[in-house]
Amino acid sequence: MNIILFDDDTREKLLPLTYTRPVGMLRLGIMTIQEKWERYFSADVSFITQDYLSDKYPIQIKEKNYVVNASILPTFHICKLIEQLQENEALLKDGDLIAALLNEQQFDNLIQNEDINELEGFEIGDTPLMRITQLSDLFSLNADAIKHDFDQLTKNRETLPLPSFVQAIGRENIFIEEGAELSISMINATDGPVYIGKNAKILEGCLIRGPFALGDHSVLKMGAKIYGGSSFGPHCKVGGEVSNVLMQGYSNKGHDGYLGNSVIGEWCNLGAATNNSNLKNNYSEVKLWDYAASSFAKTGLQFCGLIMGDHSKAGINTMFNTGTVVGVACNVYGAGYQKNFLPSFTWGGPDTTYKTHRIDKVIETSNLVMHRRGLGLSEDDQKILKHIFDISSEYRSWERQRST
Repeated sequence: MNIILFDDDTREKLLPLTYTRPVGMLRLGIMTIQEKWERYFSADVSFITQDYLSDKYPIQIKEKNYVVNASILPTFHICKLIEQLQENEALLKDGDLIAALLNEQQFDNLIQNEDINELEGFEIGDTPLMRITQLSDLFSLNADAIKHDFDQLTKNRETLPLPSFVQAIGRENIFIEEGAELSISMINATDGPVYIGKNAKILEGCLIRGPFALGDHSVLKMGAKIYGGSSFGPHCKVGGEVSNVLMQGYSNKGHDGYLGNSVIGEWCNLGAATNNSNLKNNYSEVKLWDYAASSFAKTGLQFCGLIMGDHSKAGINTMFNTGTVVGVACNVYGAGYQKNFLPSFTWGGPDTTYKTHRIDKVIETSNLVMHRRGLGLSEDDQKILKHIFDISSEYRSWERQRST
């Protein structure tokens, strides 16, 4: 089965996280959206995405192609409907394309913007969907996504035994992968499962409530307090107090400080005593920067914290206000609350003048950071960052002021 995940208009609402990846590469719960579809159907999965991302994330076209909206997560009901599709048929939800089955020629015509045979569309009506439509969905849906992924990953498999010095409630809901190491800690899995990935480490004194997932090779630092609805992708280091936080991978919050109702991209670092607010003092609805609207938009939520794009860093004692969006490759620091919207490639803080983080310095730093994990910034990655630097300049108001 060949599945091609396509980005629709939702992609713009998921910036800055989708600046550097297709929607289908976002992690939600334990797995990325791509991994979820791969696992559910034992399928090959590729992407229709922005041109500047297509070299790194190419399309794979075969004789039969299931074209699926990348904002949709695979669940039993929608997958059964997709399996029943015949060639030239499509599933629609309120007019939006959810999935279609196209042959190779039809798909070539689609890519070339040429006419294809008219699809026969079927409205799926009240069929339940698990779908991402805005940034805050990533942490709001994370608890349910962890539970769903846990069932998929652990079905008919044996967990490593829980060490006797780990105090646990709901042991049947705890799964430990090969190579994971647990020190003296407390785990409560009564409200949701706890998944510990391969070669992950939980150091002494950690307090954990499910649903929770710790990715492969990730580390919980000593004394970490982790509340439910949190999941950290591979190669993360996390300490302090964390509640309902999703980290994509390769990011660090290694020290004390609070982080709640937030989403952190890849290759980010939050300095010691970095804190975010997730609730306004007047308890009113939180607004969040919306790239699609080019303005702050209501989230419908009372709790909403920090969204941070890839390769961004925060110095020690950094404070983020309720509902803050930080773009790609920012380096922020200083006393006082940062602005609620920081464009990509921002350098500075509230007690300084914000300026532009030079692209050559971003590439230099990113290479240094990635080399610590035995990786490097590929040519495709560098092209992507350079493109983001150019297209995000419209949001860096200080650049416009200087030009006038």
